[in-house]
Amino acid sequence: MKLSKKTVSDITFTDKRVLMRVDFNVPQDKEGNITNTQRIVAAIPTIQYVLDGGAKSVVLMSHLGRPNGQKNPKYTMKPVAEKLGEILGKSVTFLSDCVGPEVEAAFADPAPRSIIV
Repeated sequence: MKLSKKTVSDITFTDKRVLMRVDFNVPQDKEGNITNTQRIVAAIPTIQYVLDGGAKSVVLMSHLGRPNGQKNPKYTMKPVAEKLGEILGKSVTFLSDCVGPEVEAAFADPAPRSIIV
């Protein structure tokens, strides 16, 4: 049995809001500084490909550690969003949650070519 899977090169992104799962579970020191950016850097070509393909926005979803369903500031993705913005040289919007009014407002009409973590 042959299974055909699509890749990003098979999809048209023009004016679409794209939800992308990324592995940003990066190592950090005790102060929360990212000590290895390899996983962030590895995702950039795909993120850029989608944006260059005309995507309205890219929403990146990931996690840090295993907080067992409880909010724990130790596992915030904020340092990752900041580091991604620094590497890309552009603004990356960080949302502190994945549900709720703030998230709905950010996703309703994102700025063109925006990146949201």
